[in-house]
Amino acid sequence: MSDSQTITLGGGCFWCTEAVFVKVRGITDVESGYSNGQVSRPSYEDVCSGRTGSNEVVKLTYDASDITLQEILEIFFVVHDATTLNCQGNDTGTQYRSGIYYSTPEQKQVAQDMIRQMGEGKIFSKPIVTEVLPITNYWPAEDYHQDYFEKNPNQGYCVAVAGPKVAKFRKTFASRYKD
Repeated sequence: MSDSQTITLGGGCFWCTEAVFVKVRGITDVESGYSNGQVSRPSYEDVCSGRTGSNEVVKLTYDASDITLQEILEIFFVVHDATTLNCQGNDTGTQYRSGIYYSTPEQKQVAQDMIRQMGEGKIFSKPIVTEVLPITNYWPAEDYHQDYFEKNPNQGYCVAVAGPKVAKFRKTFASRYKD
């Protein structure tokens, strides 16, 4: 019996975040999109301008009877830098901020508890800057952004940035990797 739920995550460029989560056992759907900005239905060009406040995100649908939100967030915190504000590697701007966008009070609590525990445990050398907010103004990204890494594995950004994130996930969470 499936217990389908959704959570939306911003971990920098959505190509990288999507490339990881499509390989996670228990995740049943991954959609790249934009959220938590002031503009409804923004385009990629709008978001890249930095004027919409929107974040590049992935909306994950998962089977909560197969994977917990805590497990999803563990993967999330391993494959992106939650300590850099509005930046992931060379990608800078508010559209690349670290964010967890919840749709239930329980998801909010799990996220806040996990961030608090990681802070208390000094898991990172710098403070975690991941925002935890309700999902607002979600809009799917254009079709050419969906499954980008799978369709463009030899594109320069995919080779240099997305590929290593997928490899890190596969090494760190081998039991969760699906082919």
